[in-house]
Amino acid sequence: MHKSPTPAPSTLRELRESGHRHRTVKAEIRENLLARLRSGESRFPGIVGFDETVLPHLERALIAGHDLVLLGERGQGKTRLIRTITGLLDEWSPVVEGCEINDHPYAPACVRCRRLAAEHGDDLPVAWKHREDRYGEKLATPDTSVGDLIGDVDPIKIAEGRTLGDPETVHYGLVPRTNRGVFSVNELPDLAERIQVALLNVLEERDIQVRGYNLRLPLDVLLVASANPEDYTNRGRIITPLKDRFGAEIRTHYPQTIEDELVLIRQEADLDALGADLPDHLVEVIARFTRLVRESTAVDSRSGVSARFSIAAAETAAASAVRRAALTGEERPVTRVCDLPGVVHTLRGKVEFEVSEEGREVDVLSHLLRRATAETFRGTLGGADLTPLLDRFGEGAQVESGDLVPATELLRRIGRVEGLSKMMARLGMGEGDESPGHAAAALEFALEGLYLMRRLSKDETDGGMVYRT
Repeated sequence: MHKSPTPAPSTLRELRESGHRHRTVKAEIRENLLARLRSGESRFPGIVGFDETVLPHLERALIAGHDLVLLGERGQGKTRLIRTITGLLDEWSPVVEGCEINDHPYAPACVRCRRLAAEHGDDLPVAWKHREDRYGEKLATPDTSVGDLIGDVDPIKIAEGRTLGDPETVHYGLVPRTNRGVFSVNELPDLAERIQVALLNVLEERDIQVRGYNLRLPLDVLLVASANPEDYTNRGRIITPLKDRFGAEIRTHYPQTIEDELVLIRQEADLDALGADLPDHLVEVIARFTRLVRESTAVDSRSGVSARFSIAAAETAAASAVRRAALTGEERPVTRVCDLPGVVHTLRGKVEFEVSEEGREVDVLSHLLRRATAETFRGTLGGADLTPLLDRFGEGAQVESGDLVPATELLRRIGRVEGLSKMMARLGMGEGDESPGHAAAALEFALEGLYLMRRLSKDETDGGMVYRT
């Protein structure tokens, strides 16, 4: 993201003269969010499928100034959504130069900054912090300590000669270091209950206390947590007093439409780095496959099927095409149907199956992949006239394909097919998609669809598959 130049004021006097107004983090987010709502500008860039469901609840919570919990199964974009909230902060915010907890020059809170303010007055040095640096995050793990989150005594500062009662011997934890920013606790139920207690003061009294110090630091922070419903029974829970202090609990979900699933795959899969083309019809197959896996009774619904499943599936299929190109010398790798079966073996570990399906994981996923392919075929080529392609299969004729058969060789084996351009157009292949790879991808998909519609037969071989009448 492009950053604008750092603002000019470098002292407290210059900051006042610039007309800068001090706002709390929650007021800052509220005003910036309302401005975007009025202008129609995107509030949460890159978030797919939540516009009518999750985002209205999130916007109400932020306008109300509530700390909040995002509750949902794995891979629903909770962390991604939390990180976009920082985009609602001012791009640059002033801090007392060198302050560990980002004190605002107008209202220094820590002992060091109050001392500097008294010494320098209007010449108090001011630095600027970008909104990207005003975000803190901690993945809750059983070994997380109060010191990690809140702070502890720093033995090095004591060794330097300071007394144990000196507040400046405190080493601040992650929460105070994110003062005047957004702090996220991911998978909050995994945090030990005695550690969750340490967050009570942060959420209610908006301050921190470190060990036995007479230290009361007012914090200005938006606290956001994420949790998985499964965690409440399997691994832990959010203690009742802490849940009560969060102002909002917002449920997330997986993409609810096939269109959202397609957008998500295109947006998140790193296909440019692979250098392979993934045609739209195969993206649709992967999207439908993911949705079928989520809906399958063989899969543990409490665990969920992460959006990372479909993203990894797209990248794995494209990687298969790149591998083929490297081995056969293809110039422009294009993903084909023959690249999809490898996804099953690679990604079965990302799915939690019911105990009764143990040992059948590959069979279940392979069946669902065939269903997804058939559904996509019906929606794209189901009404097309594929008679010219079927006519290629005379008495005893067959076509062998596989993930190591280059596109030019597959086209040679199939021969000339009337209406190929119309077939490719139905699959969303327009100008610039006239390469042998795209033609082979269209024809192989048609062959697979005809097989699934029982108009052709198919034999699986070690090297791929053989289509015949």
